[in-house]
Amino acid sequence: MSTQVAARLHFARRARLLIALVLLPAGFSHAAPETSLTLGDATLRTMQRNPELQVFRWRFQALDGQRYTADQAPAWSVGLDSENVLGSGDYSKFDSAEFTLSLSSVIELGGKRGQRLAVADSNYALAEAEQRAQALDLLGRVTQDFITTLVLQEKLKIASEAVRLAEENQRLVLQRVRQGAAPEAESLRAKAALSNAKMEQEALSAEYSSRKMVLATAWGGQGPDFAKLSGDLFKFDAVSDFESLYQRVAAGPTIEVYAGEARLREAELQLAQSQSVADVGWQVGVRRFEDVNESALTAGISVPLFSGTRNRGEVQSAMAARDEVQYRREASLLALRARLFEAWQAHRSSVKAVEQIRVEVLPALDKALVQTRDAYQRGRYSYIDWIAAQKELLDARFALIDAASTALLNQALIEQLTAEPLAEVQSLLPR
Repeated sequence: MSTQVAARLHFARRARLLIALVLLPAGFSHAAPETSLTLGDATLRTMQRNPELQVFRWRFQALDGQRYTADQAPAWSVGLDSENVLGSGDYSKFDSAEFTLSLSSVIELGGKRGQRLAVADSNYALAEAEQRAQALDLLGRVTQDFITTLVLQEKLKIASEAVRLAEENQRLVLQRVRQGAAPEAESLRAKAALSNAKMEQEALSAEYSSRKMVLATAWGGQGPDFAKLSGDLFKFDAVSDFESLYQRVAAGPTIEVYAGEARLREAELQLAQSQSVADVGWQVGVRRFEDVNESALTAGISVPLFSGTRNRGEVQSAMAARDEVQYRREASLLALRARLFEAWQAHRSSVKAVEQIRVEVLPALDKALVQTRDAYQRGRYSYIDWIAAQKELLDARFALIDAASTALLNQALIEQLTAEPLAEVQSLLPR
């Protein structure tokens, strides 16, 4: 085979390979797309695609069907009765038969139809409140996952810096060992420190990939279609005083669910009480007398006896269910108050810690590291002193990220408890 032919075949193989890679489905690509994801993007995707919210669409349709049924008047019935047929003697045939064609129904008393509609409407309102509470809980989880992933992204930068410092350490230590200014043991320790730094970087990278996958599942994604997150880990919003926040919590969707349930239980109680009023059954018809070849009208009414006594248990059960809601609401308010105060206090202290680390701790440790490095190169400080200065600086940077993470997570919790993010996505909820 000539050289030119072989070259053409090689070029053809590479061309086919490139075409296959270009046409390869996105799901089989191993390279992450070079895109960034903001918190707003994650929120929008979640509201539009998360299955937890989509189920409410069908729940509302079911409630519409229940309301349609509740609005129906009592059914009408048609009956045909026969007497004195297929007996013995004079009644062996149909000569003495009596046939009655009747129409019957029930007259509802006590406002039962209106109470059924009230229950159906209360059920719908409760479902809307539960949807808002569910959306708020989902937004809180997405926000927390986003912040956690963003924290790992920032820690990866520090881990990369730690690897770079470890490589520089190894280079400087080898130089001093060759000069006879340091023992061989320092070179071995520097090599081990570099390996440890790379392992920590790989562990953070694996955790970062896992957290991106968790974040993508919030909107039903099979995997992350973004390369990184876009956000400021050190941007904190001003938080109101505690009592103002608590007043907003008391009017939020979580407590609104209890208010909706209380209205539902009250409507159910009214419906149960209306059942104590007996309905009147009526019937009209035409009776045919075959033996005399005549017809006559028939009419009748029926009223159940002791309806109030028989329904007393249902009323008692409905009253208990109504009264129970109030105590569960009060218990929930107490728990939310404690949770809000804890988040409010943690946010304040974490913001102060971030400022203190950024203004006081990091500048001092940066300066100390530079001086320690110079002193080590001149032989005035030991290897342990130099490594300790580096570790203190890296630990302070990690502590800064942890403090910022705590502040943001508690800020997100406060916003979730006060329903602040819900106003922006209310129109996105399925109906």
